[in-house]
Amino acid sequence: MPTRTNTKKITKTAKFIWWASIILAVLGAADAIYLLVLKITQNELMCVGNHGCITVNNSIYSEIYGIPVSIFGLAGYLAILAVLLLEPRWKTATENGPLAIFGMGLVGFLFSVYLTYIEAFVLFTYCPFCVISAILMTILFVLAIIRLVKHTF
Repeated sequence: MPTRTNTKKITKTAKFIWWASIILAVLGAADAIYLLVLKITQNELMCVGNHGCITVNNSIYSEIYGIPVSIFGLAGYLAILAVLLLEPRWKTATENGPLAIFGMGLVGFLFSVYLTYIEAFVLFTYCPFCVISAILMTILFVLAIIRLVKHTF
């Protein structure tokens, strides 16, 4: 088994990544709630910029079997947040949390890539809040990769 040469530095780095992931998950959940409220209310004043939010939120791609995509995003961010918060308290989450977050991050990242593709090449407009969500999920996924590698080795 490989030995860690500087555990203090690894611990500080791991703690920073853990806190950064929590903050990103909270921001992502807030963004998903905002998008859900926008979907439900159809309030054009909530859409900042090019009003692409309304176009994207009214498209057939904004729902899966009648469920708004933002609910799936909210569930994903909250699931990641739950695992992160359970890691210091629950042995199973401590041991398997980095892998679980990697898996959820991978699914979220791939779904974000798909939705961004739909915005760019099918709808020809962007929702700024959807782009923010995609960026947050991408950063969370990168941090999940780093955590998984550090946890494994």
